Amino acid sequence: MKGTVLGIEGTAWNLSAAIVNEQDVIAEVSDMYRPPTGGIHPREAAQHHAKYASYVVKGVLEEAKKKGVDASKIDAISFSQGPGLGACLRTVATAARMLAITLDVPLVGVNHCLAHVEVGRWKTPATDPVTLYVSGANSQVLAYRMGRYRVFGETLDIGLGNAFDKFARNAGLGHPGGPQIEQFAKGASKYIPLPYVVKGMDLSFSGLSTAATEALKNNSMKDVCYSYQETAFAMVVEVTERALAHTGKNEVLLAGGVGANMRLREMLDIMCTERGASFYVPEKRFMGDNGAMIAYLGLLMYDSGNILDIENSHVNPNFRPDDVDVTWLPKDFEERRETCI
Repeated sequence: MKGTVLGIEGTAWNLSAAIVNEQDVIAEVSDMYRPPTGGIHPREAAQHHAKYASYVVKGVLEEAKKKGVDASKIDAISFSQGPGLGACLRTVATAARMLAITLDVPLVGVNHCLAHVEVGRWKTPATDPVTLYVSGANSQVLAYRMGRYRVFGETLDIGLGNAFDKFARNAGLGHPGGPQIEQFAKGASKYIPLPYVVKGMDLSFSGLSTAATEALKNNSMKDVCYSYQETAFAMVVEVTERALAHTGKNEVLLAGGVGANMRLREMLDIMCTERGASFYVPEKRFMGDNGAMIAYLGLLMYDSGNILDIENSHVNPNFRPDDVDVTWLPKDFEERRETCI
């Protein structure tokens, strides 16, 4: 693999630009949209991204130049093509097109979910893992099989991060909800039974969130947060364990912003230890949405010849990871892995 790629992330909250090569992240600059109250407002988030796009791009180019990498050394521009909020995606795609035209370099459209997986593989020893990807809008269990990352289980309604945020708003806690829930859970004295909704290999969190809100009427915040967290995490760990057994793989990778939760890491680590599997988590800066992951997957795709014409660079708010042909892994990737086991 060779080359230097500038990537732009902007699917929801975080607007981030990064420049990477095969060795490491050369530079990264971010600016997060923070609403005055409540959750994300797509139109306002897009306006934020439009306002600060030139700031983050200029900033990352300046930082890279200090390290000896100027604009003339950039080989391609990558951007989040989806999934995400349509208005935000369109804003970032416009910025990426303008950069590609200005620098006269190829354009690469990146699947946001797979960027989380690939940056995790890059920044940990994981080779061919089952990935539990849990963020605000997305909750999926993914694994590579026959040329694509297959979805072995996913949420049927809302992502785990958004479910935590929904509960936190109803409970009068701060945003984001996940860290607040994690802190309250540490002081709990008992577990309160809540709906455990696993349907085959899929998950549902909306009913669990509603039940947790109702439980606050007769129970302490600490006990409800603990019970909500334990139930939700047990659900995702169960589906991850099933996928591990089904695929015969021996690695688990945790990806996405919810993965910063230490109790979730502990539960996955216990499961992997019991199954004789290795458990990997990248450092926190690569867990939430970030420009480095978009730039890195862009580098992989660029190096494998997977680029876009400007006229075909439309965004896709419902872009599924299992719709992507994985051109950046060798054809005999699975055979190589099985030989090494």
